[in-house]
Amino acid sequence: MHMRPARVACTPLARAAASRAFPRAAAKRLPPLLRGTRRPLSSGTDDTLVGGRGGASSSAAPPTGGQDAGPRRVLLHSCCAPCSGAMIEEMVSGGHSVTIFFYNPNIHPRAEYEIRKAENKRYAAELGIAFVDADYDVDEFHRRARGLEFEPERGRRCSMCFDMRMDVTAEYASQHGFDCFTTTNATSRWKDMKQVNASGLQAAAKHGFRPYYWVYDWQTDGMTARKYRINAEQRFYKQEYCGCSYSLRDSNAYRKAQGIPPVAIGGEAAGSGSRYYDDPERDAAEESQEVVDSFFESDASCFGGNRLYHDRRRGPDAESVYGGRRRQGAEESAAAAGDDEIVERNNW
Repeated sequence: MHMRPARVACTPLARAAASRAFPRAAAKRLPPLLRGTRRPLSSGTDDTLVGGRGGASSSAAPPTGGQDAGPRRVLLHSCCAPCSGAMIEEMVSGGHSVTIFFYNPNIHPRAEYEIRKAENKRYAAELGIAFVDADYDVDEFHRRARGLEFEPERGRRCSMCFDMRMDVTAEYASQHGFDCFTTTNATSRWKDMKQVNASGLQAAAKHGFRPYYWVYDWQTDGMTARKYRINAEQRFYKQEYCGCSYSLRDSNAYRKAQGIPPVAIGGEAAGSGSRYYDDPERDAAEESQEVVDSFFESDASCFGGNRLYHDRRRGPDAESVYGGRRRQGAEESAAAAGDDEIVERNNW
């Protein structure tokens, strides 16, 4: 018997009430794919606070979580179903109670947003996990994105987007008694884990780290492989870009330069490859650390060359990178792009 997914509307300040259904025997009711024994969740370290791949340590680090801390109520911000499976499996197998929080006003167009949300709700219902459906506050997202329209992937616009979503997630978690929160954005190697974690930590700090942001290395080879096995088993919809109108624009520009068909929204046919996940080995290989690093260091030359994508990983000044390259009127048209209009089509 599956729990009916709870549709709970909430404002950007997360004022609405959510479903309080947290099944005590959730692990017993899980389908076979989530009942296997998984590696234990280890406590976070100073290093994982800045992304788990080396960086400055902190002697006054807030709690980062771990199986030795005992069962916790976790609010999992989910960007999409394909990024959720392996993370949920790890958490549930560790005895934690998980609620999915879907707040992604960055996703464009609305049709793509609804598809990704529907896949997420379907998966939550199958697992008997509570689902919180937050506002599609797209106007606020575009307001915050003004002046950042031409930031590169992993640039300041992405930080703004992570901050916006983590702030709302943290506030909701605080208001509804969750022990901690985290995000599926941290599982994708196409995202900078340090950047994602920084947004989560700053959001938690606003509440005195109660709830705290759960830092963990969700990008291991094992997690990546497991993620794509679950995606194939579930036959999840395979999105072809990050989500926002700017990433769609840039994705299609890259595809055009590479002779690849443009992104397709919904339907049975994708712009490139399968519409649904069906080959876990191939998909995991496409997200290997080597492939991702190679893309950002060389394959993205159509956006300004290797220097741009090498330097931007260290947080470059976008004005110096893109100075003189903006076309007259492009900023206004990009910011005003609606569901029926994409100024330029591109791919991530």
